[in-house]
Amino acid sequence: MPTVSGSPSAGRAAVGSRAEDLATSLLEARGYRIIERNWRRPEGELDLVADDRGILVFVEVRSRTGEERGHPLETVNARKRARVVRAARLYLEAAQPTATAFRFDVVGVTFAADGGQPAITHLEDAFRVA
Repeated sequence: MPTVSGSPSAGRAAVGSRAEDLATSLLEARGYRIIERNWRRPEGELDLVADDRGILVFVEVRSRTGEERGHPLETVNARKRARVVRAARLYLEAAQPTATAFRFDVVGVTFAADGGQPAITHLEDAFRVA
């Protein structure tokens, strides 16, 4: 994985930021309106919050460089889903949006090890609140 300023975590942050840029572009091209990027509170964070024709969408963006360790969508396990749901509840409480429906989408971005075009997968309604 490339590094920025010699720090592996800075490199991961740069890759994550690029993945969020690509996810934002994809979603906007599909008609979503991005409301928030990197919404953060001490108790949780949301990568993207969007409006899809009146539905509030909480979008988790996951990325990988290469596929040796699997597809980025595979990283959204039960623990990660619970964190996203907790952050979404905090967002709903704080923002009090007017939307009456919401869902959770996941965007996976796989960066080619050779620097080629990244592969982007958008999974709409990826999981539900139990």
